[in-house]
Amino acid sequence: MILQALAGYYEKLAEEGKVERPGWGKAKVSFALNLGEDGKIMSVIPLKQEETRGKKTVWLPQMLKVPEPVVRTAGISANFLCDNSGYLLGIDRKGKPERAEQCFQAARDLHLEILKKCQGKAARAVMAHFENWDIRSGENDKALAEDKEELFSGVNLVFRYNGKFVQEDPEIQKAWERYREQNGTDEKGLCMVSGTMDEIARIHTSIKGVPGAQSSGAALVSFNAPSFESYGKEQSFNAPVGRKAMYAYTAALNYLLQDDKHRSMIGDTAVVYWAENGQTEYQDLFAEMMDPQPGAEDVLNDVFKRLQREASVDPEDVRDKLSLVECFYVLGLAPNAARLSVRFFYRDSFENILRNLEKHYKDMQICHPNGDQTKYLGIWRMLQETVNKKSRDKTPAPHMAASAFRAVLSGTPYPASLYTDVLRRIRSEQDDRDNRIEKITPGRAAIIKAFLIRNNKKEVSIELNENNTNIAYVLGREFAVLEEIQKEANNSETNATIKDRYFNSACMTPAVVFPTLFRLKNSHIKKIPSRKMAEEFEESLGNLQAKIDLEDGQITAYPKRMTLEEQGMFILGYYHQTQNY
Repeated sequence: MILQALAGYYEKLAEEGKVERPGWGKAKVSFALNLGEDGKIMSVIPLKQEETRGKKTVWLPQMLKVPEPVVRTAGISANFLCDNSGYLLGIDRKGKPERAEQCFQAARDLHLEILKKCQGKAARAVMAHFENWDIRSGENDKALAEDKEELFSGVNLVFRYNGKFVQEDPEIQKAWERYREQNGTDEKGLCMVSGTMDEIARIHTSIKGVPGAQSSGAALVSFNAPSFESYGKEQSFNAPVGRKAMYAYTAALNYLLQDDKHRSMIGDTAVVYWAENGQTEYQDLFAEMMDPQPGAEDVLNDVFKRLQREASVDPEDVRDKLSLVECFYVLGLAPNAARLSVRFFYRDSFENILRNLEKHYKDMQICHPNGDQTKYLGIWRMLQETVNKKSRDKTPAPHMAASAFRAVLSGTPYPASLYTDVLRRIRSEQDDRDNRIEKITPGRAAIIKAFLIRNNKKEVSIELNENNTNIAYVLGREFAVLEEIQKEANNSETNATIKDRYFNSACMTPAVVFPTLFRLKNSHIKKIPSRKMAEEFEESLGNLQAKIDLEDGQITAYPKRMTLEEQGMFILGYYHQTQNY
C-alpha cells in the first residue's frame, strides 16, 4: 500500500516536471571539468552557488540533472558522467592509490561501453579523456592546480564541453537510456506494486532526508541476511518490486523528504503527507492545521465551520475548492541504522482527517491566562509539554510522539504514555519564573483534559465548573484556594509556597496532606489584612467542603491514595480555580 501510494504520487509529480523520469536523477555537483576535443581538461569550472542560511552566507553545490547514480554498498561501482575524482580522475585523498586506479578503470570501461557507438563531438571528447588521461601525472595538471584540495575531497564532478554539460547532449542521453534497457538484471517477475511483469530491482535507491539516518541514504526495502530471506530469494528479490515501480516510489519519497515546507518532525519521526491528486493546496492546509501559527485561527475556524455544513473546504488563500473526498496519505519514517522504520502510515479521506483534527482541538480546548490568545495548540507544541525544559535534548519520547500523532489523525484514544509523561513532568518540576518554567501549563492541563475525555469518557469543562462534585476535582480547587490564602497572607512574598512543598503529595495522597494544609490555613488567614477577603476565602472553602461527604461535621472522604485518573482531575480542578482567580 505504501509503495503503491508513492508510485501513484510520482506520476503526478512527473507530469508537472517536479521529478525526473527513470534513469535520471538529481545530484549535488561542485565542479565541472571543461574538456577540449582531444579530451584534455582545459579548465575547472566551480559550480557552487551562494545561499543565505540564517545570518550566514554559504557556498553550496549546485543541483543538476544527471544519469541515475548507482547504489553503492561495498566494492567499486562507477557512475556515468557524474562522480567523484577517484572515478573520473583516478585521484583522491583516501591514501589508497591502488583503489583509486581501480575506480578510474571501472569508470573508463563504463563510459567507453556506453559511448562506443556515438559519433558526436561531446561523446568523443569524454572517451578521449578516459583513453588519454594519465592518473600518475594528473595531479600536477595545471588546470587542476587552483581547486586541487577541494576537487579531490570526494565532491561530485561532471564534464562540460563547448559551453554545455555533457549529460545534456541528446545523443549521449539516448546512449545512456539504451544502455539501461540492455543491462538490466535479466531476472523478470511479477511486480508486487504495479501487478505487471518487469525486471525486478535487486537493490533499491537510497532514501535521503530522514534525520538520524545515514547521510548517504537508507533503505526502505532491503534484505541483507539469510534469516530475512525465503525460498532462495536473495536481497530485494525476496520482495519483488519492478525497476519502474522502485524508481517511482523512491523518487517520490525523496522529493517529499526534501520539501521542508511539507515535512514535519514528530520526535525522531519524519512525517510526509500528500494528496492522491498531487495538489499541494491539500498539503498546505494540513501543515497549517498541524501546527497553527499566531494569526491562523481564522483559517481553522473557517475550515471547521465548513465541515459542519459539509461544504467543500475553501480557505481564502486557496484558489480551487478542495474536495473533502480526496484521498490523503500521511507517512512517518524513523531512522534505523542503514534502514528506515515505518512508524505509521495513515490513509483516509481529507474530510475524515480534518474532522479528526477538529475533534482533537475541541478536546484540547482549555481556559488560558489573561493575555494568552492561543486557541489551537499545535501537535509539535503539544508534545513539547512532555519534555524537560532544562534538558539539552528537548525531543519527546519517539514511540509516544508517533503514537500520539497517529491517535490525532485517526481519532482513536491517545496513548497512555502521553498522559503519564505529562503527570511525570508536573511532579518533577517547580515553578521557576527566572527560567520561564511552569509546573502546570495551559498545554499540560489541555492534554490531561483531552485524555480524560477521549480515553476515560470523563465530562470535563473548558473552564471552572462550580457544579462538578468529583472529589478529586474539588480537592484540586481547595488546594488552589489554600494557596491563594497563603499568597494574600504573605503579600505574594514567600520563598516556598504550599504548591512547592505539598502539591505532589496532595495530588497523590490527600488524606495525609490536607489536614496539615488546613492547619497552615488557620495560621495564614489571620495574617490577611482585609477581613472581608478572609471571610470570602472561608466561605469558598466551606462551599467546596460541602461538596465532600461529611459525617458528624468531619470530612471522611479524603482518599488515602488517588489513581492516575483522579490525579488528572485534581490537577484540572487546581488549574481551573487558579485561572478563575
